[in-house]
Amino acid sequence: MKSTNYVRSSGLLSAALACVLSNAAVAELKPGATGPLFNAPAAFAGDSFEFSLADALKKGPVVVYFYPKAFTHGCTIEANLFAEASDKFKALNATVIGVSGDNMPELKEFSKGPCGGKFAVASDADKKIMKSYDATMTMMPGVADRISYVITPDDKVLYTYNSMSPDQHVSNTLAAIEKWKHDNKK
Repeated sequence: MKSTNYVRSSGLLSAALACVLSNAAVAELKPGATGPLFNAPAAFAGDSFEFSLADALKKGPVVVYFYPKAFTHGCTIEANLFAEASDKFKALNATVIGVSGDNMPELKEFSKGPCGGKFAVASDADKKIMKSYDATMTMMPGVADRISYVITPDDKVLYTYNSMSPDQHVSNTLAAIEKWKHDNKK
């Protein structure tokens, strides 16, 4: 009798977890949606500045990638991968900005370390940017989900990639920008 109850309850737990996870995927901004403009305190190579999405979009597409916490294992891997690909993004006139709820002293160090001084990271301490992009974790709404958006200069979401695994965010966003550039040659 106990094992039957365990199987039933674990099945219910799995179903509930699947619902939560599928709801998280439904909540993200979809391609074609307007990418909310924002300004935020940011760090680049250890220096503070005010990041403006509107200003960055004047130069070309922007990858706005959300990550849970600076200096954690997955977030460090993801930052290293974006840093390694920074020349490829620059060649496409694309800007990369990482966004988390971390404080500025921590982001100044993160921008020098795992980001390698190659791209900026912004602080969303009040979680307004995360909320506007539907980029908070379902079970922990005060923490950013690992989700990447490509925003085109007309403020539209071109591409969305949501995965807690950090290893495909760079290649997927880079491929989306390359395709967009190819499709928009004049």
